[in-house]
Amino acid sequence: MTILKRYIARNLMLGWLVVFLLLAAVFGLIGFIEELERTSGDYTVAAVIYYTLLTLPQKVLGLSPVVALLGTIAALGRLQKSNELLIVSCSGVPLRALLWAIAKPTLLLMALLWLSLEYITAPLHQAGEELRNTLRSHSSVVIPSGGVWSKSGNRYIHLGKMLPGYIPGDIDLYEFDDNGELKLQLHAKTATVNPQRRWEFNNVRQKQQIDGEMKTSRKAQVEILNLWSQQELPTLTLSSDSMGLALLYRYSEYLESIERSNQQYSSAFWQRLIMPLTVAAMVLLATPLAASMGSMRSNSFGITLGVGALVGILFYVGAQIVFALGQLLGLGIIPVTGFPTAVVVLCASALITRMRW
Repeated sequence: MTILKRYIARNLMLGWLVVFLLLAAVFGLIGFIEELERTSGDYTVAAVIYYTLLTLPQKVLGLSPVVALLGTIAALGRLQKSNELLIVSCSGVPLRALLWAIAKPTLLLMALLWLSLEYITAPLHQAGEELRNTLRSHSSVVIPSGGVWSKSGNRYIHLGKMLPGYIPGDIDLYEFDDNGELKLQLHAKTATVNPQRRWEFNNVRQKQQIDGEMKTSRKAQVEILNLWSQQELPTLTLSSDSMGLALLYRYSEYLESIERSNQQYSSAFWQRLIMPLTVAAMVLLATPLAASMGSMRSNSFGITLGVGALVGILFYVGAQIVFALGQLLGLGIIPVTGFPTAVVVLCASALITRMRW
């Protein structure tokens, strides 16, 4: 039984790897062609190739459910086509033993996905974006045009630029009273970011309302609390694809604490957190599909993969529709993100109960 489990696991991992590499080649080529239009200055074709390779793993991991579905169908379908699964069934191996043999490599794949999303693909994507920014703008840190705003109660912070090493620069602070009148305005050339979200503004020009008049003064340093942490500064210049799960969660919580919309980061966090569970659901769904269709004649293998590709496309489109409707109706992000996965699990369970074994 141990040899059988290893054989099934080896075939599954090979199937996942082949599909992963095929999708990586396709999406890598598409991304490379699109990025060629942005070449300028030091951002040459060689740099585009390097950028594409750095950002590709994050893109392909977003298709992990499809990889799991097609890879499982390819692996089990091949075993069924060569009657190997039939022999396993006739030898008296129960269905639950087959499912457990499939579950072990699937659990390993889930763990690898969680680790990759946190420690591998996001840092690689960040390195790719920093490389592109450096070559195109001669700075590894590029803040969006118009700067970044933050609100906390009656206080507004504007960050105008980010210096190399993620040092905040060109900072403005505006504080209003309950009647909406400006009572304090600060401008700092740079800031030092300390633990617990404490910022020290440097070279500060201060305008403060005193006895009904705005008076100007200069200070070497002013401490401001509850701003971005050092770990969150990259989030101001890079996309959510460059953020690991822990950073996505912390930054989403921070945005909520200062009453700013955190929908983009919260949805990205939950989609990635649930993704390995979706992968497991897709493997479960692929098992009865491959076992039932793989026993057909010569063209059955192509039909099996075609059905798998169609299911993958329908899942992706359906998940996007559900997510859009959830945002439109103001539904909770967790049930909206988990609903497509729950549907796949229900469909897979229904197919397995009808599976001939």
